[in-house]
Amino acid sequence: MTAIDKVLTVEEMMRLARRRVPKMFFEYADSGSYTESTYRENESDFARIKLNQKVAVNLEGRNLKVKMLGKEITMPVAIAPAATGGMQTADGEIKAARAAEKFGIPFSLSTMSVCSIEDIADNTTAPFWFQLYVMRDRDFINRLIDRAKAAKCSALVLTMDLQILGQRHKDIRNGLSTPPKFTPHSIWQMMQHPVWCMRMLGTKRHTFRNIVGHVQGDHDLASLSAWTASQFDPTLNWGDVKWIKERFGGPVIVKGVLDADDAQAAVDNGADAIVVSNHGGRQLDGAPSTIRVLPEIVDRVGHRTEVYLDSGIRMGQDVIKALAYGAKSTFIGRPMLYGLGAGGEAGVTRVLEIIRKEIDTTMALCGERDILNVGLHNIYSNDIPPRNAPKPKDVQH
Repeated sequence: MTAIDKVLTVEEMMRLARRRVPKMFFEYADSGSYTESTYRENESDFARIKLNQKVAVNLEGRNLKVKMLGKEITMPVAIAPAATGGMQTADGEIKAARAAEKFGIPFSLSTMSVCSIEDIADNTTAPFWFQLYVMRDRDFINRLIDRAKAAKCSALVLTMDLQILGQRHKDIRNGLSTPPKFTPHSIWQMMQHPVWCMRMLGTKRHTFRNIVGHVQGDHDLASLSAWTASQFDPTLNWGDVKWIKERFGGPVIVKGVLDADDAQAAVDNGADAIVVSNHGGRQLDGAPSTIRVLPEIVDRVGHRTEVYLDSGIRMGQDVIKALAYGAKSTFIGRPMLYGLGAGGEAGVTRVLEIIRKEIDTTMALCGERDILNVGLHNIYSNDIPPRNAPKPKDVQH
């Protein structure tokens, strides 16, 4: 039995990844913005919700299958788009995509991934989703969408909450860059992880391959980094959803929604699904957790579109709680990155196995045989404080 096989929780996988990945890349995955309060509450608010146990119920023939965008998947979990998977381990996004394909769940590739759209298409057979950041260079975005179409991506995940980049203190202190700059500090970090270094030397994928070679003009790595940092578009608006959907010609999932009015605007402008997400607590520090806002968003648009939840999922119990409050499925980002750092494809597979087992066991102990029947009746109590701020229309000026 390998070390990966012995891992029983996502928390244990995180600790193993911490030991195996250079600090600058591990802390990129395991950090939030400013005080990290939202990052922490994404997890702690799940713990405030208690489940209702039921007994003497027939639990044979249990089903975990659901549908996302009309396609049946093996459990209500998808791999979220996450940058620098290829820095947690060599060719990380390829390994995560393979694990997701074998498991029968969707994989989402980030614009800021190390492995490119073409790398994933060449190394997998199942259609995957591509996450799009809207940048100022619209020609580049059009080419990026066309590349996703050529790779037969079955959906776009349009991230709306990165118009302005949130500050993550750990990244600044660690001097994070992709590829890493060879400073005494970064060299020291990498020297402490010789296995990681050897694997990285065995691949040619060390930078943002969706961008490198696809930006017009000559750019060295320093100027390319500056170009990327300046490209997130502060003028992004709901009208962009329409033209992006027309250009892509397929389903568009809008990610980064924390407000019921925004959810309604996304649906009104053509979103085929929305992801309740706060970017894993990496953008607005002090924003509410996703499980806190999920019910009001489901109430507003759940009858019109599929609502998914991202940010804070660390165990199968969290998935059950999200489904009970109306989410149709969930996304995991950090657990996938922990799996990559700890054990590559096998690590991601083990994370998925752990979460699937937890979902199945928790569902059964709640007295359910079919994941589609999970609902509010499975909640015993919820100690998350209610929203007590005045709604915008109630504020007097």
